Amino acid sequence: MKTVTLHGQTLPAVGMGSWRLGQGRHPALQEQKALQFGLSQGLKVIDTAEMYGDGDSEQLIGEALKGHRDDCYLVSKVYPWNAAPKKMIAACEQSLKRLQTDCLDLYLLHWQSEHPLEEIIAGFDMLKQQGKIKEWGVSNFDTAAMDELWNTPGGDQCRANQVFYNPQYRGIEYSLLPWCRDHGVTAMGYSPLGGHGSDLLHDPLITELADKNQISAAAVLLRWAIRDGNMLVIPESGSADHIRGNIEALENSLSKEDLAAIDQRFPAPRREVPLEIR
Repeated sequence: MKTVTLHGQTLPAVGMGSWRLGQGRHPALQEQKALQFGLSQGLKVIDTAEMYGDGDSEQLIGEALKGHRDDCYLVSKVYPWNAAPKKMIAACEQSLKRLQTDCLDLYLLHWQSEHPLEEIIAGFDMLKQQGKIKEWGVSNFDTAAMDELWNTPGGDQCRANQVFYNPQYRGIEYSLLPWCRDHGVTAMGYSPLGGHGSDLLHDPLITELADKNQISAAAVLLRWAIRDGNMLVIPESGSADHIRGNIEALENSLSKEDLAAIDQRFPAPRREVPLEIR
């Protein structure tokens, strides 16, 4: 199984996202059972946020985790406007209540905030001291923002940076992914299958490689995303069938020829580009 290391903890390189879970797209029980199936297959990481469905995704995950919390590495995110210490503590407590747990394994700042980094770090530190989170990180931070964070006292305790990543949007490969690797920060890739409205799963090359390797198109994209060993991807997981396809990504790797074909179809960046945020 392909794995990544997050602050000394070994985790499967594919987790389960929840951007649209708990919002009526599928029956709630189906989504809960899909998450439980993923946990039973060792996917372990579930990622959510207070933003998703205005808390509805956290609520659904809380129901799914009854009796399964010890099997899960649980990640949630705080709104930027809730990032001042007192607001952050209140927001975290509400997330914990919805998730029916007393501690998050990882708590992320969802995107950059107007609150000073010193205050944000202080809020994370208070939550750690209170035992409400184990580690903290950020999301949607580019290289310059990571440098600023790292140069702020306590900022070097950031454990992860969650960013938009798939073959169509490879800009983070130019400087951000190398920065994260050099500083021991685990990259988490959201929308690795292209994101809402994308046709990446139906791209002719991707479907050709899926047929060649006798795997799903999703598995092709996920194998590509986790190829270098410091990326944990979180495709959305609304059904057991989708999760089965995602699990295929952990079993083997794409060949050099397959990777070269994807590089030709979706070239790597040759310069710094603005961070894509979805």
